[in-house]
Amino acid sequence: MPVLYFVRHGETDFNIAQRLQGRYETSINGRGRDQARHCAGVLRDLFGREGRAAVDFAYACSPLKRARETMAILRATLGLDAAGYAVDARLQEISYGEWEGSTLAEISARDPQLLARREEDKWDFRPPGGESYRDVAARVACWYAAVRRDTVIAAHGGIARALMANFGILPEEKATFAEVLHGAVYMFADGSVARYA
Repeated sequence: MPVLYFVRHGETDFNIAQRLQGRYETSINGRGRDQARHCAGVLRDLFGREGRAAVDFAYACSPLKRARETMAILRATLGLDAAGYAVDARLQEISYGEWEGSTLAEISARDPQLLARREEDKWDFRPPGGESYRDVAARVACWYAAVRRDTVIAAHGGIARALMANFGILPEEKATFAEVLHGAVYMFADGSVARYA
């Protein structure tokens, strides 16, 4: 099975404010750009340990701006064409629908019962107009089924959580609570995940 090198997009101002981004278009900030460059260095080290070069891998990215900015920096720092990667809509972040742009505190003030339902079953809960983690896991599984080479991905926390569940690394509900850091590379291989920061 192909190995995945997963990089969460660099930090955005929405991340700092703890706002749900989902499909909302945001840009990475200065710290996010530094994180992308750092991840390129981590990847270079990992590739070197395997006796491989950056050109030996496929590169895939979410179409959302923050992920594309991260991938462009990763590739440029690795000495590759910044634009030479595949974009796939199946790697988009989970959609939070009407909740996008809000904090959990704001959502709780508007509809505490609905937010409580989410906390009881994050895997199957769909916010109004949004997706569940089960929905995300299905589209990510469809994407992975077509992967033929070891691949570097720039995407989102929800995608990493879906991969953890799909590969049986964590049970579905526990995967929804998994911490996925900015500025780290997650290597998915042989049914396990290792984090390199």
